[in-house]
Amino acid sequence: MTTATYNPAHTPPAATGWKEYEKIILRVFFIYFLLQLIPLDWKFYRDLFAINWLHLQYGDIFHIAHYLPRFFGSVPQFTDGFIFLLIAIIGSGVWTYLDRRNHYNVSYDALYYWLRVLLRYRLAIALLVYGLIKFFPLQSPYPSLSNLNTPYGDFTEWKLFSLSLGIVPGYETFLGLVEILAAALLLYRKTASVGAFIVLLFTGNVFMSNLAYGGGEAVYSFYLVTLALFLFAYDLPRLVNLLALGRPTAPPHYKPAFDTPRLRYTRLALKTFVILFFGVLYGAQAGAAATYQYPTTPGLSNTSGLYNVREFRLNNQTLPYSDTDAVRWQDVVFEKWATISIRSNRPVTVDSTNVDNIYAADKDRTFELEGSAARHYYNYTADTAQQILTLHNRNKHHQEEQWVLHYNRPNDSTLILSGANQQHDSVYVVLDRINKKYLLEEVRKNGRGRSIKL
Repeated sequence: MTTATYNPAHTPPAATGWKEYEKIILRVFFIYFLLQLIPLDWKFYRDLFAINWLHLQYGDIFHIAHYLPRFFGSVPQFTDGFIFLLIAIIGSGVWTYLDRRNHYNVSYDALYYWLRVLLRYRLAIALLVYGLIKFFPLQSPYPSLSNLNTPYGDFTEWKLFSLSLGIVPGYETFLGLVEILAAALLLYRKTASVGAFIVLLFTGNVFMSNLAYGGGEAVYSFYLVTLALFLFAYDLPRLVNLLALGRPTAPPHYKPAFDTPRLRYTRLALKTFVILFFGVLYGAQAGAAATYQYPTTPGLSNTSGLYNVREFRLNNQTLPYSDTDAVRWQDVVFEKWATISIRSNRPVTVDSTNVDNIYAADKDRTFELEGSAARHYYNYTADTAQQILTLHNRNKHHQEEQWVLHYNRPNDSTLILSGANQQHDSVYVVLDRINKKYLLEEVRKNGRGRSIKL
């Protein structure tokens, strides 16, 4: 039986300049970030192979870039990060033990360099996909007609934040441009620290906004901030020496040699792929999209608008107008798309699913009703030959609710609905369209600083 002995004369050159505690810290970070960079979740590959690559949509690219591994639930949680950190600490301990026993010839300079490369590109991809949907601007859309007729106090903090951004598309475009600029800087080694610094300021604010307003992307934005912190920490000591202390500062001492054509072309091909796939292709499709938050199926022609409920009968009994009646409708909004929203005093279980997603199917596009407590939202199908509307409640907490209503139009401003709800109660409703002007719309048409008549 033989035992390995340590000979100082054969110390690997890769260990030069790295203290033992620095190597342990790098091992922890290497494992921690690698676990979140490499998709280990089988559901990721299920969704990846479900993509129709011959008809690729920008929503598919967004979901690839937005992926973050998780152990619990359908959305990432801070608990997942703690588990990854615990695994990384244990893995680093095992790595340290094996390294001391076998003296692996590991170049920690190279390990540190290539980890930063992976994180630079991961962060740049995330910024590109988010920046482009802000640039066009799609992430926070202009308020729907139903939103404009919802009392301020019936919105959640997150919905108010999103709608407030949606009414200033120029500002949203500027925010997207900042993210795109940071992504471009991250793609190049010499400007990566500048890009990481911009991310710390910008995405750090996004993270705080998610915490303050109850947004659903607090975990993901925090993850991006940790990537930027790790990248910026590389040049931070040199920046402090140069700018704060006025000391001589040496440039980075390690740079990989791409000394063969194969390595140079591979490096160029990978960078080109990232720019073309996550930048040009994704950006072109996002720019061509009118919206992804609201449904696209057209509604019943010439019905869009706000309606007062002049008459409401339930089982042939007329119910007078009341702000407190949970049954009688108060007003109805027909959107340009196939959505009806009804305001009454019937409680609404708020849908707080405020995680960023891009869906192709209208049934999955629930932005208009998320974070709103005042109105019940229904998608509908219209049988124009029989003049029948079939309504389905879009809220996941009320999805069992369905109405089948016959419609009649005595004139352009009146709509009569009659039929039954899901309890088979007979309903008769007379709606009068209200010619209402909205301050936001008038400012949008006439510009700021001009007199407006409502």
